[in-house]
Amino acid sequence: MFSRVLSYVESQYVEDVDQDDLVYGAIKGMLDSLDPHTTFLRPEQYREMKNDTSGQFAGIGIEVDQRDGVLTVVSVLEGTPAARAGLFAGDQVLRIDDQATRGMMDYIQKMRGKRGAQVALTVQRSGWKEPRSFVMVRDIIRIRSVESFLLEPGYGVLKVKQFTDNIDREVDAQLAAMERESGGKLSGLVLDLRNNPGGLLDQAVRLADIFIESGLIVRTEGRGGRILDEERARPEGTRLGFPIICLVNGGSASAAEIVAGALQDHGRALVMGTQTFGKGSVQTIVELEDGSALKLTIARYYTPSGRSIQEKGIAPDVVVDQVRLADGKLVVRDEPSQKERDLQGHLKNRQRLATESGPPPGYSVIAQRAAQGEDFQLRTAYDYLKAWHLFATRLLHRGPRPAGTSEAPKGSSPTGSQQRPAGDRALRNDTKVE
Repeated sequence: MFSRVLSYVESQYVEDVDQDDLVYGAIKGMLDSLDPHTTFLRPEQYREMKNDTSGQFAGIGIEVDQRDGVLTVVSVLEGTPAARAGLFAGDQVLRIDDQATRGMMDYIQKMRGKRGAQVALTVQRSGWKEPRSFVMVRDIIRIRSVESFLLEPGYGVLKVKQFTDNIDREVDAQLAAMERESGGKLSGLVLDLRNNPGGLLDQAVRLADIFIESGLIVRTEGRGGRILDEERARPEGTRLGFPIICLVNGGSASAAEIVAGALQDHGRALVMGTQTFGKGSVQTIVELEDGSALKLTIARYYTPSGRSIQEKGIAPDVVVDQVRLADGKLVVRDEPSQKERDLQGHLKNRQRLATESGPPPGYSVIAQRAAQGEDFQLRTAYDYLKAWHLFATRLLHRGPRPAGTSEAPKGSSPTGSQQRPAGDRALRNDTKVE
């Protein structure tokens, strides 16, 4: 039947047709009747996918997103054509070459291309009366899949954007750098997996293995419930002794959900944010003779506790929506108009406190690094880490503290990484902090 239809089209269709286009279209139509992740990749599409997972491609070096229907620059990678041309985060890309970007779906592909080829962007920036054109020459861009920074000494943020090659090595290097900068082990870590679309399964397993000492990380089951693989953690090189908050949202998918689910099931991290995407299926790539490829769904993912990620995703332990703090309004009607310090003749406090009141130092770091100066989810994760540290410290060291002190005594560990005093069995059983 297929051969007869192909013959009719080739001999009688009103215009000449390319046989490769017909065959590719037929294969694509067949796979479209299956799940959305089973698909056919033409040779050029397969080459692009391999570039993405290898961590480099030819382009101009910007991250973009559609905001209110306008293609907007989210960040500009240092040392790239876009950075040299003078593009900034917040710039609005109105046109790519001679095509308007409003409603455009393939804007990523249009900005990428051959190394040495030119691409022109028409950009509008706040404060400009008219848009301006930027002509750039594409170059090899190396994807920064891992970024890290300290909120304050001991409190780090590790953001994994996607699971490309050698993620485990990059994460180890970034953690070591934050430890050196902190002058010792971390007191808390925010593992940011928001908008991480996934990537290579083995790299997700290796990332989870960095923080999990032993046990199952992920199980894959094929047709009929047959177990295809079980990935387990190894004790070598595991980093323990500090709490982790894993940030996720609806853009966290596939491999990112595997990591979040494993950390959650093992009690190694508190998962915070919003419900994840729910892609719990495994794809394998079959390369075909002409350079095209078949991406075929062959199994489902299951977390260590046996939960299927498919469709449901990972439910956060603490739901925190991303909101704009600037849109909030302070409720002051329940506050007294005066406090003790406002009363005439009030007694003065003669103590010199070790720490002055005010926002934690990490707030200013978040304001500098976050888009539009704020990130409510990251700030909440930071608050939880600080509270976790203080609460655990006070449980371990009960009794009044000297005036003006607020931090743990030197050498103490709220996370159980050092030896506890005798008789602390109840605390050890009740406080499950790794």
